[in-house]
Amino acid sequence: MDQIVRYFFDFSLMSAFWPDILRGFLITVQMSILTVVIGIPLGLGLAILRLYGIRPLNWLIIFYIDFFRSIPQLVLIVLAYFALPYFGLVLEPITATVVALAIVLSAFAEEIFWAGINAVPKGQWEAGRSTGLSFTKTLAYIILPQVVRISIPPLTNRAIGISKGTTLGSVVAVPELLNVTSSIQSNVANPTALTVGALLFLLLFLPFVRFTRWLERAYAHPRS
Repeated sequence: MDQIVRYFFDFSLMSAFWPDILRGFLITVQMSILTVVIGIPLGLGLAILRLYGIRPLNWLIIFYIDFFRSIPQLVLIVLAYFALPYFGLVLEPITATVVALAIVLSAFAEEIFWAGINAVPKGQWEAGRSTGLSFTKTLAYIILPQVVRISIPPLTNRAIGISKGTTLGSVVAVPELLNVTSSIQSNVANPTALTVGALLFLLLFLPFVRFTRWLERAYAHPRS
């Protein structure tokens, strides 16, 4: 037992490297929040645009969705960081990672919102239009509130999964939590830093998971 404690919970190492680990943790939190804040509204916007039935635009949206749902997140991060400079767009490692993850999340979010839109009975549209509301107002006041409630369970689960992809930022040298703790583990030949990192990941995502469960119960679409 003493060996396990020394090997995985060396408090002297924890205190020595804690500032670096904390910085990595804060970067991971920042990237996760930005991914969700950018990706979900972008996906909703694409779903709304698709509703207006502009055929060339819809083709582009569908291509965007299919392409970015198919490509691995790691490949997209590498392309964003290493390929875009050839086109005159240079992104910092953190920016490249967030942009890549947010794009992937937006593609999945669009399909989730689109499925939610299709799940709303057509009679809801007709009822709104019959009261004199425009298409846009019917969408905003009647359809979207129902769509959001329908979409909460799959959307929150997808957001959590893609947010964990911040660890992939290590491939472009983002000093996020996993990158920092892995480097410390390699330098000192002791996995204590990885243990601390695992606990911090739990601290970050467990409340988010519990919060999404509360959202699912509080705003779940009522069953007929």
